[in-house]
This record gives sequence, C-alpha cells and structure tokens, in this order.
Amino acid sequence: MYKNKNISILSHLLIWLVLFSMPYLLSYGQEQDLNRIISHFWIPLVFYAVVFYLNYFILIDRFLFTKKMVHFIIVNLMLIAGFLLLRENIETTFFNELVKQRPSNSDASKPRIKMFIYIQTLLFLAPLLFSITIKTTQRWVKTEAERKEAANIKLKSELQHLHYQLQPHFFFNSLNNIYALVDISPEQAKTSIHGLSKLMRYMLYDTNEETVSLSKEIDFMKKYIDLMKLRVTDKTKVTYNFPSEETGIKIAPLLFISLIENAFKHGVSATKESDINIQMTLDKKIVLFTIENDNLPKKTDDKSGSGIGLPNIEKRLELLYPNKSSFKTIVKDDRYIAQLEIEIN
Repeated sequence: MYKNKNISILSHLLIWLVLFSMPYLLSYGQEQDLNRIISHFWIPLVFYAVVFYLNYFILIDRFLFTKKMVHFIIVNLMLIAGFLLLRENIETTFFNELVKQRPSNSDASKPRIKMFIYIQTLLFLAPLLFSITIKTTQRWVKTEAERKEAANIKLKSELQHLHYQLQPHFFFNSLNNIYALVDISPEQAKTSIHGLSKLMRYMLYDTNEETVSLSKEIDFMKKYIDLMKLRVTDKTKVTYNFPSEETGIKIAPLLFISLIENAFKHGVSATKESDINIQMTLDKKIVLFTIENDNLPKKTDDKSGSGIGLPNIEKRLELLYPNKSSFKTIVKDDRYIAQLEIEIN
C-alpha cells in the first residue's frame, strides 16, 4: 500500500511537470516570451491544480459523495469565478504590456471578450471533471475491493464451517463402525482404532489448507476403504481403482469421503452379497469420481449417521467450484450410483 501511494504521488508530479513544460516543448527552436508563458500557461495551470486538488481532497468527499450537489456546484462556481478575477488582476498588475495588446473594450470586441470568458470557464471545468472522474473511479474500485473481500471472508467462513462440520460427522460414523467390531472381533477393533488415528491425523493437520495434492487425498481414501473393509463380511466385495501416477493436481480436501462413507453405510447387507465399486479417472484437468453400491437405504429410525454428508458435498462444490463441477446420484437396477466431476484450474 505504501508503495502504491508513492507511485501515485510520483505520477501526479510527473503529469504536472509535463504540463508546465509543454509551452517550451511546443515552441522549441522559436523565440520565447517568458511573460506570455507565465501569464497564459503557468498561472492558469497553478489555478487548475488548485481546483483539481481542492475537489480531489475536500469538496468531492464533503459535498458530492454526501449528495449535496447544490453546495458542490455553488462552491465550484465561486471558486472558478474567483480564479478568473484573480487571473485578470494579476495580468493587469504584473503583465500590463500583454493587457495592452488585447482588443479595446468596444462594442465590436464584446463578443470576443465573452467568448474568452466562456473558454476560460470551460478550461477550469476540465480539472474539475477530471478530479470527479478519478475520485469516483477510485471510490468504485475501493467499494468493489471491499465487496470482494467481504464475499471472500464469507466464503472462507462458510467453508470452514462445512469443514468443521464434516470432521465430527466422519469421526462419529467411524466410531460407530469400530463400536460394532468391539464384541465381534476385538483385534480388528484395535486395528481399526490404529487406522482411524492415522486418518484423523490427516484430517486435523493436512486438510486445513485450501487444497491438497490429489495423491494425498487418494492415499487417505484408500486407508479409509481398508479400514471399512475390516468390519464387513466376506459377502461384501469392495473394489477400487485410483490413478497411481503423481499428477501434481491440487484439489479441495475431503470432497469424496462422504460418498465412500455412504456406500459402506447404505450399500452393505449382513445377510446377502453386496458389491461396492469405486473408480476415479483423470482426463487432463477433469477429475471424475464414480461410486456404485447396492441400494440398501437405512430405516428412518437408524441413528448411525447425521445425514449431512451429501448436503455438505453440494454446498462445498457450490462455493469452491461454481460452474466447474457436477454432482448427480441415480438408482438403476437396485444399484445406487453417485458421480462427481470437477474441472481443476
């Protein structure tokens, strides 16, 4: 910010330096009349600068932006009229020879005098309009920046809320799964707790970033799938296929895990054979995640999960990948299919 302020000051100084040098630059190689240059160029430029900066720093903020338009117009008209009279007095007092060269105040010269005053007034309006334009543009840029910052803060707050919402949901469901193993297979329960500790370490530390490498997210999903496989019987077949090469792709963390949770929660039967199939493919910058499982929805009185998984995914996709993602679920031939596609920048 300090650097930008210095650049702005230097820009203003450079502009006025060029303007004050213009008479010399335009008349280079010709005979120069210093009195004429001072009277016709330098003095008006000083007045223009005063009009510009008086409006830029004081009048626009005090009157124009507070919707006191009448006050703003009156003050500027008085200011311009005052400078026109002051310029006339300065020329009469200090540049008398130039004044004598003007046309006499005869009836024939009155239209020319009126035209001269009209032109001088228009010239004073130029710095006034210029200051209004610059100040209004700066205000718009500042307002737009503040609006974007507020939207960004709101976005981060919502995403953080969703992230914190997902962690206890994941932890709760995992503990339910381990609890079911305690009486059936204490050794598997111990193994599950050890595996869960690794998963929670990833969720607590690695997923605090806005994005993680896709390879890390894949490794996390594989560990979770292996953990869930400990609690299902041999009647449940679980297959998965993830990209094995390092792609360098970064993605928002924990977007896919709720779908895998749901597959184990709603797609596994204790009495008949079940099949869960998980596929992830990459096509340049398109990540396509598909998961299929038997459609065995839980009963309404089943409290083994809070049901926030899918709404959480949809909300995060809306915030993180607007117009660059699609998420759909269908039931076909008693198979529940969820498909999530994301375009990575």
